[in-house]
Order: sequence, then structure tokens, then C-alpha cells
Amino acid sequence: MATDHIRYDVLARDALRGVLRRVLTDAAEHGLPGEHHFFITFLSTAEGVKLSPRLLGQYPEEMTVILQHQFWDLVVTDDRFEVGLSFGGIPERLVVPFHSIKSFFDPSVQFGLQFEPADAVPNEAPATNAPAAPAPSAVASAAPISAPPAETTSDPVKSGEGAEVVRLDRFRKK
Repeated sequence: MATDHIRYDVLARDALRGVLRRVLTDAAEHGLPGEHHFFITFLSTAEGVKLSPRLLGQYPEEMTVILQHQFWDLVVTDDRFEVGLSFGGIPERLVVPFHSIKSFFDPSVQFGLQFEPADAVPNEAPATNAPAAPAPSAVASAAPISAPPAETTSDPVKSGEGAEVVRLDRFRKK
């Protein structure tokens, strides 16, 4: 098997994260157009994630937030987004690095992006001298990516028909 010196998997993953960054940047500048809204699932213990101790206690592994009607001060940078949300009537500020995101889903148009869980490094990950594992691949989907039920929205999520999840590593030579 030939060595991929170009690292197409990393380039594709970064390009897909660029889509997410662009969508959030547009939402920060202009608000959400039409019926668009976003389900964003991320690893709550990934490096750089900032949650209150209360939220971390409730979501010790991963958390899904919904950006729809009640969010404020959305700020997007090259490596993360920050947003204000209310949880149980208590306002919170979240900082979410893009590398911690597992999935992004816009149910209004049945579009989603999914990233392999190993993509983010947890804060508590012990240092090892083992060789690095191959980089994980990103997965793009035009169908819903198991959008979780949410307390902050009453809109039902409709399932897509006939869409196919395409794994980028499917096109790699084995």
C-alpha cells in the first residue's frame, strides 16, 4: 500500500470543517435565513471546550446544542465558535473548537456533516510514546445524521429518503 504523503483525508476533513465554519460565520453576521437551524454535537471533554461545571456534569462525554431561536453573541474564529445559550433558564457561554465537533445537522434541508469521534483529543488523554494512528476521515451526508431530540425546539425532524452516507476513505486504495 502506497503512503499518502499528501494526506487527502486531512485535506477533506478540513474542507468539510470549512463548510461548518462558513455557515456559522454567515449566521453570526446575518442571522439564520428562512427555517435553517443547526444541531451541533461535540465532545464535551475535548481540548479547548469550555462549559460550566454544571453542564459538564450533565454532559460528561458529548453534548448537542441547537442554534435556532434563542442564542446570542455567536462568534466564529478560525478554530472555534462561541455562543450564548440558555439551559433550564440559566444563561451559559460555550466555547466549542471545531476539532471537537462530531456532527452538524440542519434539519430544515436535511443536510449534515459527521466527523469520526477520534477526530478530537480529550483533555484527559494520557500522553503515550505509541506511534500516531492514521488520521480519521470525515463523513459527509445529505441525509439526517441521527439528530437528537432537543428541549429547545419543538420542530419535528423529518427523516430523509434514499440518501447515502459517503465515507471518504471508501475511495482510498486498500
